[in-house]
This record gives sequence, C-alpha cells and structure tokens, in this order.
Amino acid sequence: MAGHSKWANIKHRKGRQDARRSKIWSKCSRAIIVAAKQGGPDPDSNLTLRYAIDEAKSENMPKDTIEKAIAKGSGKQDGVNYESIIYEGYGAAGVAVLLDCLTDNKNRTVPEVRKIFEKHGGNLGASGCVAYNFKSKGQIFVAKADADEEAVMNTALEAGAEDFQDAGEGWEIVCEPTDYIAVRAALESGGFGIESASVTMIPETTIECTGKDAKKVFNLIEALEDHDDVQKVHANFDIPDEEMEALQEQ
Repeated sequence: MAGHSKWANIKHRKGRQDARRSKIWSKCSRAIIVAAKQGGPDPDSNLTLRYAIDEAKSENMPKDTIEKAIAKGSGKQDGVNYESIIYEGYGAAGVAVLLDCLTDNKNRTVPEVRKIFEKHGGNLGASGCVAYNFKSKGQIFVAKADADEEAVMNTALEAGAEDFQDAGEGWEIVCEPTDYIAVRAALESGGFGIESASVTMIPETTIECTGKDAKKVFNLIEALEDHDDVQKVHANFDIPDEEMEALQEQ
C-alpha cells in the first residue's frame, strides 16, 4: 500500500499547485454529471454523487460549477453523454494499473490509452487481469501540521477506520467505503486539516520499482492522468522515497 499512498498524497499536493487545475475541474465535472445522471441529483441519497462533490470541493472547485454539473447530469441542461469504462493493464516490472474512465467516444479512448501504455513500456490488458488485486476503500490524508498523531489516530479508529499510518507529510487513514463519510466527518469535527479524501481502489500487494523501471512507471502514471478521458489511475508500484523525489523534480 505504501507506494500507492505516497503517490496519492504527492499527486494531490502537486495538483493544487500546478497549472493543471482546469483539467482537474473538468474531470470532477464529468464525475458529478455521470453520478447525478445515474443516481439522481440529491447527494444525501446518492452516495456516488456525494463522493464526487467531496472530491470536487477538495480541489477548490467553485460551488456554481458543481451545481451546473449536477444540473447537466439530472437532465436540467443539455450535456454530453459519458460512458463509464474500466481499463486494466501493466506497466514496467509488471506493475498493475487500473483506470477509471469517462468517455463520450470509447473508439477514440481505447487506442489512445493503449498507445500511452506502449510508449512507456507497458501494455493494455484484458478485463479482469489486474482488478482482483484492488479493493475499494475510503482513503483520507490528514496534514501533520498542528495535528497530534495519537489524537488523529484515536478519532479515526473510533469512527470506524481500519488502518492508520505515517504517509510522510501527512497521516493516512483507510476505511471501508461504508464508513468513509463517518470517518471523514469525525476528523473534520476534530478540527484536523484534511489534505485529500476519496473512495478509491487500493492494491492488496505492491511491486517495488527502482532505476529505469521506476522512471517508466512514474512517466506512465503521469501520462495516463493527463489524458482527458482518464478519471483516476490506480497502481500497485512502490518507488523508494529518494527516487520518487528525484522523479518529481525532473
């Protein structure tokens, strides 16, 4: 879990600082539109929509933009019809990669995603080839600044969290999807600063990557995340801290 957690935390901080915010907001809008279309516009009765809204808010997406996306999904405004697709494949060193995609044209998305895999030493696989290694979990990162480790841990565990660990600049809390809202609410009520929070796919086993393999995997994940139709990238790599930091600086 370490490599995946490290990337999730780094990716979130990077996303808030670089010039890719408009792309991130676009992906958040797609997730909201599809969730509202499939389960209705009320986040109190549509958990998928609530998760999507939470993620949009964590990226500082404006309230009116969120409301417009809900309106599009609920049919109050004309919008593009997106199809939800999961793609699976392998990166260098046999790293498993699972993609959540939303596309209005899968005949465009498939060859583009396949090309990205091939360019970075990987390959797009068949359905089910890596999904078995991932489990849906709630994942929350709490900033260490002004947060006592024992207080954060006790609050999270009492609310239903199943795992707590040091994730570098923050504390990582993992829970079952059904406990995600309760755990997050407890942490927020405790006054702890949440860096990021989402219901995601966490690998049960990881593969350590170093040297050229680490660089190939890092570049593959970044390229996939940059693709407009790819909503989320899940992978089971574990790159050592020093190499991860060096790759970030390139």
